[in-house]
Amino acid sequence: MEKLIDSFCELFGKRDGVSVYSAPGRVELGGNHTDHQRGCVLAAGVNLDMRAAAAKNGEALIRVKSEGYPLIEIDLADLSVREEDKNTTSALVRGVADAFSKRGKDVCGADMYIVSDVLRGSGLSSSAAFEVLVATALSDLCGAGFDAVEIAEIGQYAETVHFGKPSGLMDQTASSVGGIVAIDFGESPAKIEKIECDLKAHGYDLVIVDAGADHADLTAEYASIPAEMKSVAKLFGKEVLSEVAESEFYSRIAEIRRDAGDRATLRAVHFFAENLRAVREAECLRNGDFEGFLKLVSESGNSSFKYLQNIYVSGSVRDQAMAYALAVCEKLLSGRGAVRVQGGGFGGTLEAFVPCEMTESFCAGVDNMIGKDMYKVLTVRKYGGMKIR
Repeated sequence: MEKLIDSFCELFGKRDGVSVYSAPGRVELGGNHTDHQRGCVLAAGVNLDMRAAAAKNGEALIRVKSEGYPLIEIDLADLSVREEDKNTTSALVRGVADAFSKRGKDVCGADMYIVSDVLRGSGLSSSAAFEVLVATALSDLCGAGFDAVEIAEIGQYAETVHFGKPSGLMDQTASSVGGIVAIDFGESPAKIEKIECDLKAHGYDLVIVDAGADHADLTAEYASIPAEMKSVAKLFGKEVLSEVAESEFYSRIAEIRRDAGDRATLRAVHFFAENLRAVREAECLRNGDFEGFLKLVSESGNSSFKYLQNIYVSGSVRDQAMAYALAVCEKLLSGRGAVRVQGGGFGGTLEAFVPCEMTESFCAGVDNMIGKDMYKVLTVRKYGGMKIR
């Protein structure tokens, strides 16, 4: 922490009132691509985080320096969406400030120096952790007093409107709230329940595996999923699939297939089953039925591969890194535990629940068959975005 503050003071000058904030990365335990349809999810904050030393600067500017990246400056006099800034860190910071303004809160000028264990492209939602971190720091420094759910909504607004990437609310909520959380986005405000579960007490480690795919811009692939699901909902006069009765969907499925196409229909099939699975997974953890939870995790992965189709980019024949990594991990687990895609998919990461006595050999196998250090053994972090000093 002292090194972080020293780096802040070296860049911005020593001053009183420097505070330190933290926001964790997240994993999705259940509910693959259900959040943007206002469905149910199960997620957790993890023990890799972003930290910021921050202080007011008395100017109409927000200055943010992320270690290893250029300094960015945001003029608070103009918080409008800039097309030329989309897909940039500047857009996220401007979006957070704009969300404050739209919620009737003044944004003060501030300086921040940020360090991170949540590597970009790691599948642990570095963008959500960044948004939550910036919003948490500004809320405290500027006296806005936003709660954890409001912080998450601010992050979602920044990512969707300013950054230009369609986003559900799961990533930001998991980072902002922390712990294992079951979230029902069908209610307003979202219903959030913390669930106590010690993975090691059940004899398992959570291992995140980077499939080693080319982390090219996959925004269009991600965006196609909510767009196609919403195209099905629109045929029922609804905005999202959570507003459509599953029985009505299946009674009209031949018509839906004709009008929306096969892939959109299959993605809707995934949603209805996955939405219920997320609820059942939460029930299993709540009741201590970890084997039941693992069975549902495997079912979720199977559905994502067959119906959601977010394992590899459409038309890609040679490059199918996620499918390869799944095959390797299933082989290494030898029928025990569970493994599935987590998060957006395509070029991202998968999660494996590995029996503790197998973790060392599992990770060695990943080293040999996927790539050196392409895994992280994680623990659940109890707390979300917070001021730590």
